[in-house]
Amino acid sequence: MTNGTDIGDRAWSDVLQAMDRTYAELVDYQEQLEARNAELTNLRNFLGSIMSSISDFLIVTDREGKIADASQSFRHALGAGIDTLKGQHICSFFDGADCDLVREAISSTLSLRQETRLSAELLAKQGPNPVEFRIAPRLDRRGKSTGVILTGRPMGELLRAYADLETSHKDLKEAQSQLVRNEKMASLGRLLAGVSHELNNPISFVYANTHTLEKYMNRFESYFEQVQAGASRDELIDLRADLRLDRNLDNLRHAVQGVRDGAERVRDIVEDLRRLSAEGTGETTTFDLAETARLSAHWIERGTKSEVAITFTGEPTCLVVGRPGHMQQVLMNLVQNAVDAMAEMDSREICFNLSYHAEEAVMEICDSGPGIPPDLRQTIFDPFFTTKEVGKGTGLGLSISHKIVEEHGGRLELMDRSDPGACFRITLPRGHRT
Repeated sequence: MTNGTDIGDRAWSDVLQAMDRTYAELVDYQEQLEARNAELTNLRNFLGSIMSSISDFLIVTDREGKIADASQSFRHALGAGIDTLKGQHICSFFDGADCDLVREAISSTLSLRQETRLSAELLAKQGPNPVEFRIAPRLDRRGKSTGVILTGRPMGELLRAYADLETSHKDLKEAQSQLVRNEKMASLGRLLAGVSHELNNPISFVYANTHTLEKYMNRFESYFEQVQAGASRDELIDLRADLRLDRNLDNLRHAVQGVRDGAERVRDIVEDLRRLSAEGTGETTTFDLAETARLSAHWIERGTKSEVAITFTGEPTCLVVGRPGHMQQVLMNLVQNAVDAMAEMDSREICFNLSYHAEEAVMEICDSGPGIPPDLRQTIFDPFFTTKEVGKGTGLGLSISHKIVEEHGGRLELMDRSDPGACFRITLPRGHRT
């Protein structure tokens, strides 16, 4: 009886231990299940947060292309809730060729299991909205395609931003052109004294010769009146001698030539002024920078009251590619600044040196003035910076010049030098003869 009882007790103990292990396993499994459920809930909440917060579109479809879920941004764009969208084919929100394009992209993604990109116009509530889509396969645990996931970035706002940026850029270019024109008109205004002197000489010459021509015309009219009156040959010979018609005829030729020379001089001055006032916004061309510099320096020299020695060294002809009208403005600004800086000096010299360096043309404009202090060298190209007195400078000349040269694909630099004065270097793309 004792042995039987012991065996029964051990069996019962084994059963109890097995029940304890099973219960412990059930408790552990329950804890794991609750943890997985918590993770699943967190994941679902996280995905819900993503679907409701992302600004890009996110659409989940089955293999047939029917919507299973969609982000809040997509729902807002269409003006429909998720219950309305579920079960509808994604292609129903695109029109014509775009619908076929989306359908083919979904089919290709499912068959190749590769991401596809496309651009299509979504039929949104506010009207067609261009969207850039990425379509990726939606896979289950076994790697089988169960549908696709479309992520799209609306391009309407971006395109409008680009359009606004383009408009702003155009306005900025127009404002810059206006600044260039204003600065050029200010430069031309400073040249009025020299221009009036240049025009006054040939105009006075023409005016004096017209008086001479009028006097000669009166003498010839008197002679021809006697011819028509039937005067004798001897009377006409005597009258011709008294009026000195033979001599006046030679003088008449000189007077006509003088009028022509004066008119041509006025024409040349007006042509130079036209070139100086040219807006320079046309096509780029190959032109001689040395000739442009000579013209600009000549007009600045005309407008200044003091003598300035201007010399040219290096290449006699220096071809560059750009807009001559704009480069004239740059050179006139640099020369005018040099002349203003040397106003109180006894010796005033400006030297232009031209050279070629490979595919670049280089011009250095150096003066014998006081130079630019070291503490100002970093700010001379800043807009509205000027060392001149109020009313004598806008502070835009060097800033505009720097911008113009950069737009030509070149550089405008203030050079370091041991000699007195300031030296600027202009580097431009080299031109070639055609």
